[in-house]
Amino acid sequence: MTKIKTQFNRRSFIKISAAAGGGMLIGFSWLTGCISDSKTETVEIPNEWFDINGYIKIGDTGMITIYSPNPEIGQNVKTSMPMIVAEELDVNWEHVVVEQAPLNTGFYQNQFAGGSLSIRLSWDALRMAGATGRRMLLEATAKEWSVPVSDLSTSQGIIKEKNGTRTITYGEIASKAVGIEIPEEVELKDLKDFKLIGTSKKNVDGKKIVTGKPLFGLDFNREGMQLAMIQHPPAFGMKLKGFNEEEIKSMTGVTDCFMIDTTVESPDWSDEKGFLQLIAIVGDSTWQLMKAKKALKANWEMVSELENSRMHVQKLEEAMETGEVQESRVDGDPEDAFKKAVKVIEKTYTSPFLPHNTMEPMNFFAHVTENSAELIGPTQTPEALEKSVSKLLNMPIENITVNMTRMGGGFGRRLYVHFGVEAAAISKKIGKPVKLVYTREDDMSQGTYRPAYQAKYKAGLDENNNLIAFTVKGAGLPESPIFPDRFPAGAVDHYSAERVSGKTNITTGAWRAPRSHFTAGAEQSFLDEVAELAGKDPIDFRLELFDRAINNPVGEKHEYEAERYAGVLKLVKEKSNWGESKPGIYRGVSAYFCHSSYVAEVVDLSIENGQPKVKKVWCAVDCGIVVNTDAAINMVQGGVIDGIGHAMYSQLTFENGAPNETNFDRYQLMRHSQAPEEIEVFFVKNEIAPTGLGEPGLPPVVGALANALYKATGQRLTELPFVNHIKVKKLVG
Repeated sequence: MTKIKTQFNRRSFIKISAAAGGGMLIGFSWLTGCISDSKTETVEIPNEWFDINGYIKIGDTGMITIYSPNPEIGQNVKTSMPMIVAEELDVNWEHVVVEQAPLNTGFYQNQFAGGSLSIRLSWDALRMAGATGRRMLLEATAKEWSVPVSDLSTSQGIIKEKNGTRTITYGEIASKAVGIEIPEEVELKDLKDFKLIGTSKKNVDGKKIVTGKPLFGLDFNREGMQLAMIQHPPAFGMKLKGFNEEEIKSMTGVTDCFMIDTTVESPDWSDEKGFLQLIAIVGDSTWQLMKAKKALKANWEMVSELENSRMHVQKLEEAMETGEVQESRVDGDPEDAFKKAVKVIEKTYTSPFLPHNTMEPMNFFAHVTENSAELIGPTQTPEALEKSVSKLLNMPIENITVNMTRMGGGFGRRLYVHFGVEAAAISKKIGKPVKLVYTREDDMSQGTYRPAYQAKYKAGLDENNNLIAFTVKGAGLPESPIFPDRFPAGAVDHYSAERVSGKTNITTGAWRAPRSHFTAGAEQSFLDEVAELAGKDPIDFRLELFDRAINNPVGEKHEYEAERYAGVLKLVKEKSNWGESKPGIYRGVSAYFCHSSYVAEVVDLSIENGQPKVKKVWCAVDCGIVVNTDAAINMVQGGVIDGIGHAMYSQLTFENGAPNETNFDRYQLMRHSQAPEEIEVFFVKNEIAPTGLGEPGLPPVVGALANALYKATGQRLTELPFVNHIKVKKLVG
């Protein structure tokens, strides 16, 4: 049995107090000092609850409230995180109530949603919190009954005497556990004893979502609240000089309009870089505000060049030649190895800018007074928002509160805090509470796009068709997509990888599986070409390289564990019956490592009425211990659909600094009829602590799709979106 220390400083880590009605509150600072060595059918509501941030709350009836501090963007952490606590606490899941905690920077750490890190960073802390509560309840019972703790056991929120008949519920003993000293360390369950983790539990907000209960930022309403919309410059490289302010103010439903400046001192990575001077229009309804936006006559001045899509291609090509090197790695002597190679292959891959397209438009509520600021809405980074608002308002951070609503999609878009900052600026100006709402066009033309990328791969084979040299160089506007220490680093004697950056005035940001979403597709497409040149099966070719990385790795380091990487390839090979031939079915394979997880995927597609149709996707995933099985499957399936849709259909083009695609009439997302008919997910079973899962399912499917399309059409696709380059009957949107 694993033992875990409860804290470095126990006084700061766990706090206990008596709850009204005889309950117990167990507070825990998630991640601080943690070192590893509505469901009320059968329980009544307690007399009174203390709603304290970051606490496990045990009521006198045995009901338990677990506050979930991390933002919920659809990755289901609001269900999975409390499941971990409940497992170690050993309670009946049907007696657990889950609530969203507000931001508390003094109590929590890493209170954000991004990088597929929520469960990974919180695993030990959550288990410790539940185990500590269970231990204290046991000690209180042992004292009450005058027996050793070792004579007691727990199950489903009930403490039992092992060699006797006495039982007591958590609710009955909770108040007497308050005076128990916090243990120095607690025992965690053996993984074989898990009863909750590894099962499937429905989304705790599921019923509220499908019945339309208010959960999202757009649902939020406050008496006396005004609505607001903004207008930013129409193109990157322009700035506002003035507008027809008096005319707009005279329109029906408009209560005010003015310019706001959201420039903050020493901006952070999450702050707006492109459009800082905006027109704000305040009024009674979104419809009236949208009419006022259409009536705007603004005077914009050009302050830098207005870029177009052709310029972006040129800038990428220039960066590949002369761009600033961000990072590089060299093993052996690739240049000399290429001179000796019998076969050499080169290929260049490119992708466009992409917006995020969250289902819920950007929005935020703010109420700024002379001495305080209250913000409520959908954000992946509440702490970053709090800091930026503090800078903007020149207000002490302790006077600012941020509460999180559920998000209708994030995908990296809501890592950036400008829409909350804008709401605060507008509220301060009008002296009233306000909810800012973006139109779809506002969002798709604002920026923070996925960067445009280009990467050039080169490989050399010897006379025995062994890979002896491999190089890759990648540029981005502005960030390179290359990971020098990832596969095939460590598997090739002569290897080099180089990251270079380009320049653009178009603002960019993280997009689901940053950089990996492009690199996986390019790398895995290229590896298939190399395998074909070598006359080898694509999976066997990759497994040969992993054998080298396992048995005789090259270089000082590589990020991945080759055994686990090879493991998902072997699993997807088995589950998909790789090598089996089916009439009219074309197969492609891909495998990729990111966010500390390993995913291999096989895509089966056919050509129907001149169009590719994905019939089935097989996914093998190694993400360590799976907490909530159905939720994990859903995340992988969502990543597959997201990856196929954007790779096949989506692009953002520019003319004179402005995006051409500003709504879904021009920007194509995957339609229902174009989605895979079936996606089957298999998880590698092991005892490794959970790693990332929200993002790793997306990157490999791009390469698997490209490789399947090659089998179907004979074309090697190197530019995204694929729909623009497939030489079959024109695809229908």
